[in-house]
Amino acid sequence: MGATYALGRFIIAPLARVAYRPHVEGKAHVPKSGPVIFASNHLSFIDSIAIPVAAPRPVHFLAKSSYFEKPASRWFFTAIGAIPVKRGAGQAALDALDQQRALLDEGSAVALYPEGTRSLDGRLYKGRTGVAFLALQTGAPVVPVGLIGTDKVMPVGAKKPSMKHRITVRFGRPLDLSHHGHASSGRARRLATDEIMSAIHALSGQELAHAYNEVPAHNPIERIRQVLPHERR
Repeated sequence: MGATYALGRFIIAPLARVAYRPHVEGKAHVPKSGPVIFASNHLSFIDSIAIPVAAPRPVHFLAKSSYFEKPASRWFFTAIGAIPVKRGAGQAALDALDQQRALLDEGSAVALYPEGTRSLDGRLYKGRTGVAFLALQTGAPVVPVGLIGTDKVMPVGAKKPSMKHRITVRFGRPLDLSHHGHASSGRARRLATDEIMSAIHALSGQELAHAYNEVPAHNPIERIRQVLPHERR
């Protein structure tokens, strides 16, 4: 994906900056080299475009494999740094984690959403511990990101972005989460996740939901599973 990504970043990023005039804060906080995890709130489909466009270095993120089925969409998503992954739990989740870890081991930057899915009501939901697990396991610093206005540019259900609104991308200071403990500790993962979400909240200013952003349950077993206490990866 090297040549395609380089060409896409050269073409798409300047066009997006001209069209949407993103207001970017805190670029100096982003490490210029080495592995880094961007942990962001999630309001819109275009969040995964806004972060790579605003970041001062290449950023990769995971996207549904279905986005890569057609040649045109495959070129676009590859050009903005997306890597295809099959969504789901179990082995699919482990494979996604392995892909992210491999990128970090190569010294790359990856972008992740601790909430797991987009917020439909604009509130900031509790973070799942997968991002913290990855950070604690690899030692990569976490740069919190606060996105503002992306839900107005492209609300959920919209087929194309609006050019009437301007977005803000705020990069926070890198977080070293190693003081919380090892990745194998559930307590360490939870405390590290809470620190990440607190930093995101300080940047985005969203109302806190004090709950997980759960996908609607489709059967009684899923409803019971959501009610029972368990660690949200």
